[in-house]
Amino acid sequence: MKIFYVYILECSDKTFYTGITANLSKRVESHANGKYRDSYTFSRRPIKLVFFCEFTDPNRAIGMEKQIKRWSRAKKQALIDGNYDQLPNLAKKKF
Repeated sequence: MKIFYVYILECSDKTFYTGITANLSKRVESHANGKYRDSYTFSRRPIKLVFFCEFTDPNRAIGMEKQIKRWSRAKKQALIDGNYDQLPNLAKKKF
């Protein structure tokens, strides 16, 4: 069974990068080594892996990656910190 990973990297400028891969260690290494000059992380190294989750269904992994990319920084930080109970409140709009 193939495993897919959704991951979050923290860049040197404190921004987050979210991605998906089937080989987490190789992908993190390529970010860290600057393998792709045009990538978001290239000029923001060093990077640090701060979160990942595993999926067996690639469509669910892609859906989760897209969902996380739309989240605010605060909501991503709550996910990284394991504060799952805070996630619903961070999704609510403030009027």
